Parts: sequence; structure tokens; C-alpha cells
Amino acid sequence: MELALIKSLMDKSFYDDHRGYKCPDRLFSKDVRKIKSTIDKAMDTYDRNVTPDEVEALFLASNPSLTTAQKTSYSDLFGKIKKESTLGKDIASDVLSKLFRQVIGEDIANIGFEYVNGDLSSLEPIRSLIEQYNDDFLPILNIDWEDLSVDNILAKNALETQWKFNIPSLAKKVKGINAGHLIMVGARSNTGKTSFHASLCASPNGFAHQGAKCVVLCNEESSHRISGRYLSACSSIKIEEAHKHKTVVWDRWKNIVNRIKIVDAVGKDMSWAETVCRSYQPDVLVIDIGDKFATMSGYARVDEAIKANAIHAREIAKRYNCAVFYMSQLSAEAEGRVQLNQSMMENSKTGKASEADLMLLLAKNPEVATTNGEEQSDDGFRHIVLAKNKLSGWHGRVTCEFNYETGRFGV
Repeated sequence: MELALIKSLMDKSFYDDHRGYKCPDRLFSKDVRKIKSTIDKAMDTYDRNVTPDEVEALFLASNPSLTTAQKTSYSDLFGKIKKESTLGKDIASDVLSKLFRQVIGEDIANIGFEYVNGDLSSLEPIRSLIEQYNDDFLPILNIDWEDLSVDNILAKNALETQWKFNIPSLAKKVKGINAGHLIMVGARSNTGKTSFHASLCASPNGFAHQGAKCVVLCNEESSHRISGRYLSACSSIKIEEAHKHKTVVWDRWKNIVNRIKIVDAVGKDMSWAETVCRSYQPDVLVIDIGDKFATMSGYARVDEAIKANAIHAREIAKRYNCAVFYMSQLSAEAEGRVQLNQSMMENSKTGKASEADLMLLLAKNPEVATTNGEEQSDDGFRHIVLAKNKLSGWHGRVTCEFNYETGRFGV
């Protein structure tokens, strides 16, 4: 390899790019260093490309005291150089850069030994090396820039709603979602978080009916209960009565059952969720509850761990080209309220919101005591607050009906 580099240095433009300290003699073996020295002199004197024959002639003329054996040895060396194929300039440049960094590494190691031995007490030698060679250690970047052609921009943005929402009032404001999107969904207990994603995925015109592969990782309710919600949402028959209508249930369920996978994920973390994505490649990933996948290891505060967890969820969405639904509890501040905002997310006033492409907060009308003192039952309406919306830009509240028996959200 060093002989191919020597031949590359005979090219004037390549030599000028790597002359001096960028290509020190000690990169080469003892005999090759002398040839490199001859190339240095030739470049300074003639200021042009030189051939191996010219370098050999100059070398022999500059070293008249060589013995016959030494001349024979160098003649063989020049013969090998002539047979070498010239490295491409980009390859030769990369090889020289890596060898040069190794040389600087040796210098730093030697300085380190001097510190260990007590011969040095100042950081000046290290600082001097850093100032002198810092630019030579910048990484080589191969950036895949975005194609800014009109056709590409229009085509990419046309895919922003690959999976359509099947709740009409919501679809009017944001048509749907796509691979790479992180959707945060928050609600208080008994509002219908689980039924919400079951309805979006499994009820008529849901993601699974559109052809999306849906994976549900549940760590709050038991997986068989989640499965029941999906079955009811798909068939429009409540789970308690499904056994009476098995033929009808199966006739509706069979159309999507192969596109839905549900698993109990109690005790699992976000790294495990990433492994699931890598293995099963879903189009839609539901993480219910997202915060329970967080780990406190390495974090002093809960909100820091939750933010890191949300960042990991977003990276999963982008890296594995899937839409991720991150289900979350809302704090007690949201209890009984219809006007919700992103700061009401439990354990994270801003961290989760900052990562989301779309944040949907679910609310129900507060129960009002009747004249006889009994609480009024659920009126069946749900409010969906678009607290953050990078997809269509609309923010506000839409209302829909919720059938608690079948778990469907609709008109």
C-alpha cells in the first residue's frame, strides 16, 4: 500500500493537497522514506508531475555513494513502484488521512507516557497538537440531501395521510397519519384511551381495514381484554354477547385478524419495543401505556426519563417507518375538564409534547349531580382536543360519540 501511495504522490495536484505535515516521512518504511524525500525535492524544483523513472534517476544521482547491493535493492523497489496501480485520489486521500491520524495518535500516546512518568506538567503540548491538527480530524460526511424537485416534494407530501382516521369529525381537521409520525394520546382514566386505539385500528374503515399491519404492546390492561376491545370494535357486538353471534363476529373479524398483533408487555422497556418493530415491521405501533416503558436508570428525575422515553419512541417511528401511538395518562389537573392542553400530560409538561407530530387529548363531559343526588351517567360524547398538530396545523376541539359497549368512536 505504501508504494501505491508513493506513486500517487508523484501527481502534482495530489502532492500539493498532502504536502508537509499532512504526509510526514515517518508514515513510510526506512527505504521508502528516502524515495519520498526525492519526490519532495523534485516537486519543489520542477513544479510538475513526475514519473517513477524520473524519480529513480534523481534518486540515484543524489546518492552516488550507494553500494552495488543498495543500488540493486532500490532498483527492485522502483520496479515494484512502476508496477503499482495508481490509487484514485479520493482513496489515496482517505488512506493518507487515516495513517496521519495514527501518527498523531502515537504522538498523543507518547505525551501521555510523559505525563505518567512525571516528565510533563503542562497541557500545552496537547493543546498545541489540537490547535494544529484539529481540522484534519473532522469527520468525512456523505449527506443524502433532500430532493427538492417539485415532483418529489408533492409526491412525499401526498403520503402524509397514508392511514386515514375513521372518526369523521377528526378526519375533517387532520385526514390521517403516515410512517414516521409520533402521535401522543392522553386522557384521564375511564375516558376510553384503549377503546380509542381499538376503534381507530379495528372498527370499520380503520387502519387495519385499510391494510395497515397493527402491533399493540399493552402493559396496563391484560392483553385478552385489549383483544376483546378490538373484537367488539370490529364486529360492533359487545364482548359479553359475542358468543351468541360467533358467525357474524368471525365474518367481520376474519378480514383484519391477520393484520393485528397484541401482546402483554408488562415489565418491558422501549428497547424491547424497538426490537419488536425491527422483527415484525408494523405500519402502526400502539404503545399502551407509553410511560411504563420508560426506565429511570441514569436519570435523576422522572420527567427526564419520560422525555428520553418519548425521544426513543419518535426514533422508532422514523427508523422503522411506522406510525407510533404513545398512549398516556393525563394529570389530575385535567379531571372534569373539557378544555385540555399539552401541559396536562402526566409526568411531562413539555417533554412528550416536544416530540409529538400530533397530540390528541381525550375528554368527556363532567358528570353532573341530579336533583335526587344521584350522579348522571356518561352521556356518550367524547371531545378530542388537537393540542399539537404538525400535520395539518389546525388546533382546537372536535366532538364525537362513544359507544362504551362496543368501544367505537364515531359520528
